[in-house]
Amino acid sequence: MRHLLMIALKNRFDMAKEDAVALAKTVENIFGDQDEIEDMNIDKYARQLLYELQKQNLLKQRREEFNEKGKITRKFYWSFNDEMIKQAAHEEKIEDPYKIYKKIPKEAWAIHSYCN
Repeated sequence: MRHLLMIALKNRFDMAKEDAVALAKTVENIFGDQDEIEDMNIDKYARQLLYELQKQNLLKQRREEFNEKGKITRKFYWSFNDEMIKQAAHEEKIEDPYKIYKKIPKEAWAIHSYCN
């Protein structure tokens, strides 16, 4: 799973391989050997990372409600979205032909417009 997660991260976030490996390792450390973790057991920085991964559909979150001493309590759980991880790992990266223009500073465009 780690290898697929690393490739999915690389593809979805357009990351360098080394960064994707480090991030996949961080996510695996958060989950440990569990398929699902309780939200209350993670720190706020790890939670923020999980929300970013959820935005890319690489993670899922579920809510459980139960009645405890007359009060409704909610627990939230995080899990891997295996289907989307596999899909993201196998998707072809389409290269943006205009990517080079995004690297040119805005000031250069302003000067170019002024000269014409």
